Amino acid sequence: MAAYLLKRFVLMIPTLLGIMVLNFVLIQAAPGGPVDQMLHRHQGMDATARLTGQGFAEGGGNPTQALRYDQELRDELNKQFGFDQPLSTRFFRMMGQFLTFDFGTSYFSDRPVWDLIVEKLPVSLSLGLWGTLIMYGFSIPLGIYKARHAHSTGDIISSMVLVAAYALPSFLVAVFLIVVFSGGQFFSWFPLRGLASEGAGDWPFWERALDYLWHMVLPMIALSLASFASLTLLTRNCFLDYLRKPFVLTARAKGASEGRILWRHVFRNAMLLVIAGFPATVIHMLFTGALLIEILFSLDGLGLLGYEAALNRDYPVVFATLFLFSLLGLLLNILNDLMYVLVDPRIDFETSTP
Repeated sequence: MAAYLLKRFVLMIPTLLGIMVLNFVLIQAAPGGPVDQMLHRHQGMDATARLTGQGFAEGGGNPTQALRYDQELRDELNKQFGFDQPLSTRFFRMMGQFLTFDFGTSYFSDRPVWDLIVEKLPVSLSLGLWGTLIMYGFSIPLGIYKARHAHSTGDIISSMVLVAAYALPSFLVAVFLIVVFSGGQFFSWFPLRGLASEGAGDWPFWERALDYLWHMVLPMIALSLASFASLTLLTRNCFLDYLRKPFVLTARAKGASEGRILWRHVFRNAMLLVIAGFPATVIHMLFTGALLIEILFSLDGLGLLGYEAALNRDYPVVFATLFLFSLLGLLLNILNDLMYVLVDPRIDFETSTP
C-alpha cells in the first residue's frame, strides 16, 4: 500500500499543475481584469462614460486629457500588479509562492489572502462537516432499513418523499425555510443570519454551543436535503442488490440470522459504493453547495469569498482558493482509497496498478 500511496502523491503534482495552468490561462483571458475593475472604482463611472471620455475629474473634463490620464493610470496599475511581465513568468512566480502557501495580498481588500481564508474557513467547515455527518448519519441507517423492507408501504412512501426532496434546489428550500421559520410571514423560531447571536461572546460555553446549533438548523436542512435523498437511495439500492446475491441466499439456507447476514456478509460489500462518493460529497458540502446557502443566510465563508473574488477579478484570492480546493480534492481521493482498504481488506491497489 505504501508504494501505491507514493505513486498517487507523485501523480498529484502534474494533476495539480494542469488544473492551475488551465484555469490560469482561462481566467487571464476573461475580459474585465483587476486593472479594469480598479479603474472603474477609481473613476466611478460606467463603460459608456469611459468610451466617450466623460465623467473624468482629471484633465478638466477634456476627453483627450482624460483618456491620457486613463492610460497612464492603467500602465501604473499593470506595473504594480505585475501584468507588464509575460504570462509564463507570472504563473511560475505564483506557483513558487503557492508551494510555500504564500498566497500574496488581495488586490481589493489589501489584506493577506491567507488571513482572509483562515478568517472564512470556520464557517465553511461548520457547514461542510456538520452537513456531511448529518447526511451520512441519517442516510445510511435509513437506506439499510429501506433495503431490508424493500417494496413495503414505508419503503414506497419514503422513496417518493426522497425523490421530491432531491428535485428541490437547495436555494429554494432555503428561501422557503426563511419565509416560514425565520421571521417571514409565519414563525420566528430560528435566526436569519450569522452563526452567533449578538453578545454571545460573553455567554457561558454551553449557551454559546446551543446558540451555534440553533443558528445551524436551517442552513443544514437546506444544504443537506437533496444530498440526503441521493445518498439514502444509493445505500438502499446497494444493500438491496447484495441481499439478493447467491452467497446471502446460501447463508440464509444455513440458518444464519438476518443481523449476521447484514453486518458480516453484506455491509462491507455494499458500503464500497457508498464510500466511493464520500470525497465528492465533502467537496460539494464544503465548496459548492454552500455558496448560495452562505449568501442567503449571511454566512461569511469561503464560498462567498470565492464568489466575490471572481466578480471583482481578485486574482490572488481566486487562484489561492482554487489551489486549496484542488489540493484538498486530490487528497480526499487518496483518502477514499484508504477507506476502501479499511472497509474491505481484500482490496489491494498495489497488485492492481502497473
